Amino acid sequence: MKQKIDGARLADMLFYAREARSIAEGKSQSELQEQKTLKYALMYLVEVIGEAASQVSRPTRLQYPNIPWPSIIGMRNIIIHTYDLIDLDILWDTVQNDLPPLIAELDKIVSSTQG
Repeated sequence: MKQKIDGARLADMLFYAREARSIAEGKSQSELQEQKTLKYALMYLVEVIGEAASQVSRPTRLQYPNIPWPSIIGMRNIIIHTYDLIDLDILWDTVQNDLPPLIAELDKIVSSTQG
C-alpha cells in the first residue's frame, strides 16, 4: 500500500513542478515581484511539492537519493510558517534552477514505476 501512495505522491510532485515551470515560462523575476497572482501561484505550487514530498515514506526517499528531500520539505515549511517573509529571489531561483532537474529525476522515477 505504501508503494502505491508513494507513487501517487511522486506523480503529484512531478505534476505540480511542471505546473510551476509552465506558469513561470516567459516571465521575469521582476514580474514575480510585481504580480501578486504569479507570486502566490508559485508559492502555492512549491508548497504543494513540499507537502507531497513530506508524505513520501522514508524507505522510498532512501531509494531515490538524487531527490533533495530535506530541501524540498524545508522550502514547504518556510512557505507555510514564514509566509510573510518569503524571499522572492529564492523562490524564483527554486522555480528556475531547482525544478528542472527535479522534474527530470521525477519523470524517470514515475515513468519506471508506471510501466
